[in-house]
This record gives sequence, C-alpha cells and structure tokens, in this order.
Amino acid sequence: MRDTMLQGGAERRIIHVDMDQFFAAVEQRDRPELRGLPVAVGHDAPRGVVSTASYEARRFGVHSAQPIQTAKRLCPQLIIVPPRFHIYKEVSTQIREIFHDYTDQIEPLSLDEAFLDVTENKKGMELAVDIAREIKQRIKEKTLLTASAGVSYCKFLAKIASDWRKPDGLTVVHPDRAQDFIDQLHVDRIWGVGHKTAEHMHRMGIFTGADLRRCSLTHLTQEFGKMGSVFYHFARGIDERPVVAEWERKSVSCEQTFEQDIFLPSAVTIELYHTVLELVRRIEKSGFEGRTLTLKVKFSDFQQITRSLTENHLFRTKEEILPVAKQLLSQVSISKEHPVRLLGLGVSGHKDEPQPAASSGPEWIEQELPFEPWPE
Repeated sequence: MRDTMLQGGAERRIIHVDMDQFFAAVEQRDRPELRGLPVAVGHDAPRGVVSTASYEARRFGVHSAQPIQTAKRLCPQLIIVPPRFHIYKEVSTQIREIFHDYTDQIEPLSLDEAFLDVTENKKGMELAVDIAREIKQRIKEKTLLTASAGVSYCKFLAKIASDWRKPDGLTVVHPDRAQDFIDQLHVDRIWGVGHKTAEHMHRMGIFTGADLRRCSLTHLTQEFGKMGSVFYHFARGIDERPVVAEWERKSVSCEQTFEQDIFLPSAVTIELYHTVLELVRRIEKSGFEGRTLTLKVKFSDFQQITRSLTENHLFRTKEEILPVAKQLLSQVSISKEHPVRLLGLGVSGHKDEPQPAASSGPEWIEQELPFEPWPE
C-alpha cells in the first residue's frame, strides 16, 4: 500500500489544524464569567441556529447547525451569545500568520481550520508532528485558545486525525499503520458520508472502513455515483488531492430564514425580491460572475429542494436575476399546508467556463451550493 502514498516520488506530510469550539472559545476567553458554563454562539431568535457550542453545552446534546430553540430545550441553562464575526476573523488572521512561518502551502477551509503541506517547510523541520506540536503551542501562547491537529500523508487522514483526540489533541496516522486505522473507522467518520449515505451503507452491511474496502469499485459506483470512486480509494488510504493555496471562488450565494413560515404568493415574491437584492450586493462585493442561477427552498418540515438554470449570459444585476428567479420559483409547489421556512439564491459556473450548448428550453437540475446565510 505504501506506493499509494507517494506523490512525485516523495511522501507528503500534511497537517490539518482545527480550532477547538472556536467561536465559543473566543467568547469564553473574552468573558471569564462564561468559562465552564454551557455556551452557544448564535442569535436567540425563533429561527436562530447554533453556530458553535462549548464542550459544556455539547454534553447536553447541543451542537452546531441545531435550532436555538431545540438547544434551549436540551439545555435549559444554556447561555446564548450573539456572534462577533469581526473578532473571529481577527483571531483567524493571527493563526494564519503562525502557519505562514512554516509554509505558504495553506488551504483554509473556514475561519477555524486549514490544511498545511509541510513536506517542504521554511524551518527545515524533518518531522511533521514536531511542526504540528509547535504550531499548537504558539497558537495557545498567541491567542490563549487551543487547537487540535492531525498529521498524515494525505488530507483525508489528516482531517480525521485532527478530530480524534479533541480538545487540544494531536494525532499522527503513520503510513505503515494507515490501513489498520481506516479499517476500524465507522463509515460516518469518512469524508463525504453524511447521515443519509451512512444509512444507505448500513443497509448494504457497511459499517466500518474494512467493510467498505471489501466492496468493489463497480458496486460502489453503482450505488453512489462519482462518490463511489472516492469511497473506494479512501478505504484504501488513497487521496491524492493537493493542498491548494490559491483558492478560487466557485459561487456566491445568500439565504434567509424567516421568523414565521410564509405561503402567500405575494409574501414569497416579496422575500424573493429582497433575496435577489442581497445576492446582487454580494456579487458586486465579491466580483464573481456566473452563468448558473440556483434557487434553494426549505419548507416548514425541513424538506429542502434546489432548482437551477444555466444561461448563455452572466448573472450580475437585478434585471438579469429577478426574472429567472421568479421562473425557478414557479416550479416549486408552495401552499398553506407546505409553507416556506427559508429562501436562498446563488450564482455559480464561472464566466471563463465553456458556455452551455444552445437548447430548445431550460434544463431544470438539482444542485447544491454552499449557501451563505444572512446575519439574523
């Protein structure tokens, strides 16, 4: 298996750094009276969502992306703290500066986590684990916060390793022990395996990495499409994805959760109009232009659908976006019995990508974008 871990004739050394309960940890650092208490960062509103929960809150079952109201039921003593994103960005910048002392091959995934390729590093350190340990210590000294780190020869394993001994953990998955590590993994810890995919795998009798490895490439592709090939290779410790230092925006989007569900056509149209204006603002700010417009609708029962349309022209202005957004919306069935909880719009398909071939009519497709919520 060792040959699968080589790139360009040399074994890669990848570190994944993940800050522990980042937003909540910053709030507890800056407000000592919150230390040791169950804290959730989010907006305490009927439709608010938990951004981050402290470990004290997690013991009650509180977790990120959970409705605030659910979190409060699970933990009546929960303290809700509104987010301060400008502070989190400042701390994230401090952490990024530490990374650059070791390598410029940094791929940020969010404000609180990043991949680092330290195969060639500025300090000439031989062992990636020593770099990870030093980075963790410097983050603690600089920010008074803890980070967990995973070290391995590929991104897939480094990311899993960083979550292995949280908080303040450091885990190394050595090439010689990688297959044993993967074999004992629960499949829901494998990148790309969400709740529904895990349930599908369980019905197939796949519960661990070892079970997954026993499946053929053909079978997995039949069951999971393109992701089947990814799962096949991950089960064998194969992940050749590079650490990408130059991140290119692939889309721009926004979404809004309403305080009360809506179903009247006039109300939905008004909210769609406001969402279009917000999308235009974000397009202008980001400079991104694309040819595919995607509408996202989440209903009161949390069922979610997306509808997309690709055109020959770029989506940039309200006049270009609003008519197509209305056209997309007309394909969605909304009623008093099936009201809307959330609306989102996004633009993808870079302007430099090949234009779609002319067709006799629109092609409606399902597409998922990394929608960015409005501040609540």
